[in-house]
Amino acid sequence: MQLCEDGFVPALKYLFSLLWCLGKMTSQTAKVVLSLDAETVSLLKDGVNFKKDPENGKCYIIYKGTEGFKACRNQCKHQGGLFIKDIEDLGGRTVKCTKHNWKLNLSTMKYVNPPDSFLQDELEVEILDDGGLRLVELSPLDPWLADPREPLQLKEGEVKVTYLTHACMELQLGQRRFMFDPWLKGPAFARGWWLLHESPADALDRLCAADLIYISHMHSDHLSYPTLKVLSERRPDAPIYVGDTSRPVFWYLEQSKVQLTNINVVPFGVWQNVDEHLRFMIMMDGVHPEMDTCIIVEYKGHMILNTVDCTRPNGGRLPQNVDLMMSDFAGGASGFPMTFYGGKYSDSWKATFIKNERKKLLNYKAQLVKSLQPKIYCPFAGYFVEAHPSDRYIKETNVKNGADALNAQINNLTSDIKTWTPKPGAVLDLGLALTDPTNSEAITNPPASAKIYKDNWDFDLYVDELNRAISCEIFKHPNWIQFYYTWAGFQNYNLVVRMIETDDNFEPHPLGCDYLVDFLDLSFPTTIPDREHSYLELKNRVGVMRHVVVHGGLWDDLYIGFQNRISRDPDIYHHKFWNHFQTELPCRGPDWDKFLRQMTPTVESDIPEKDEPEEQSHVSAPQHSRFFQNKSQEIIN
Repeated sequence: MQLCEDGFVPALKYLFSLLWCLGKMTSQTAKVVLSLDAETVSLLKDGVNFKKDPENGKCYIIYKGTEGFKACRNQCKHQGGLFIKDIEDLGGRTVKCTKHNWKLNLSTMKYVNPPDSFLQDELEVEILDDGGLRLVELSPLDPWLADPREPLQLKEGEVKVTYLTHACMELQLGQRRFMFDPWLKGPAFARGWWLLHESPADALDRLCAADLIYISHMHSDHLSYPTLKVLSERRPDAPIYVGDTSRPVFWYLEQSKVQLTNINVVPFGVWQNVDEHLRFMIMMDGVHPEMDTCIIVEYKGHMILNTVDCTRPNGGRLPQNVDLMMSDFAGGASGFPMTFYGGKYSDSWKATFIKNERKKLLNYKAQLVKSLQPKIYCPFAGYFVEAHPSDRYIKETNVKNGADALNAQINNLTSDIKTWTPKPGAVLDLGLALTDPTNSEAITNPPASAKIYKDNWDFDLYVDELNRAISCEIFKHPNWIQFYYTWAGFQNYNLVVRMIETDDNFEPHPLGCDYLVDFLDLSFPTTIPDREHSYLELKNRVGVMRHVVVHGGLWDDLYIGFQNRISRDPDIYHHKFWNHFQTELPCRGPDWDKFLRQMTPTVESDIPEKDEPEEQSHVSAPQHSRFFQNKSQEIIN
């Protein structure tokens, strides 16, 4: 008994103490973000109340209902816009985002426009004994604080950051080279985006020699298969690191025929140790956790934060005072509103909208950088252009922010942050810049003779590849439409879509199809259903559409790539529909070999009755052109 008391019990106490400490490291922390006294609480009206913290100016929304209080930050989960009172809501339950008019029902914390989208992150409401109220935010400890390291002095030339093009940066960290998001060759989003900058002549050599390659997400301006094809031919075992997103970053690898053998999927929020001095951590986006990620790289205690395209990186919790921060800046990475037509979508409306969006994005990015106080900030991941001649309208309409404009705004807000507008091939010596931010030798720009902007993109090579899909065997059988949308698996949604395959000018293509899909029951009617429903009209460039269909690709190639034109009646965003076709399609493409076997049996009598083309599964353009012209005119008017 004495042995147990003197030996076993102290050991248990030590173990319990250790487990408690570990629990404290990984448990949630509670932070009071707003306090109201009893008198202020008594003045809260039924329904929506906006309250601002007088100390930091941050605004919160408190909803008072029959069952008590609900609360959240005044920040839309979609794109971070501010909410205002919804004057159309007579029940006093909803607020409207000033950015894209999304509506949030505070009584349920669900977004009602668009429906079936996000749930708002709630704050805990704590009622005090004296009648006061506190809003509490629960959150885990910041993962980068695990195993903190003191910064060591960096020698000149020890850490160099080289900008190559768009979102592609090379980090030299001691003896190792870390490459971010290598889009160095070909277009992105089918044929919609092209590189603005001419990358250095040795950029592909640098990629193939990299010790680590980070690819933030599956969008083709970051995950570039034309670029990775070169890598696979020269160094298929190059170590590539991606986050553990619900839709795998490399979901398309097998279909692409690109042979890469060393792809590493790492968990979020955990340090990945490379050597005694170098480690990195991948974190998810708070708005698009299924695909977007960002990264922290730490070398000798110095942190480099790259938020890439994340809308709300790590849910808005980011390290402050990092040595270098990089983020996107430009905007214009969406089909809305450039590809929309009819109704309010005139050129003047679009111009005003885009101007306002640019201003909002500029303010948001500048304020974010100011709040995080990095020592150095670099805007990147926005250097693309709609270069193909057929997209001249988009290029002229889709005006983007400039990196210099964002840096100027940051400099107006604070003088404590050094800003860097990179040119292809420019090099930042982090050690020199940290020692003396005014040191002109900290940044080495390319020689004056270096070519900065691209003027040739080899359009035909990539456009011809897309257009080869037009004559694919499957499109000789009208039932490809039913087969494809059955594979896609989206239904039970009251939406009718008219799909029109067009030429480059969005006029009906002579070999194109024109058909209806009713997603309520996944049928293919020849006329618009009589019931009340939402209606979309999509004009898609036939080569891109058919390439997407053949390979089971995501519709980002159409939408983000500006390869379609869209009209909607009523004019509302169908989040559930677009989210499915942009992120939730099956990871394995349609089995077109099986389809062709069903469509072309050796003996006609062998055709199973269920696989015979149904008369209503396909609508040809000539057969219904007059009806659809009338329907289109109704929407435009």
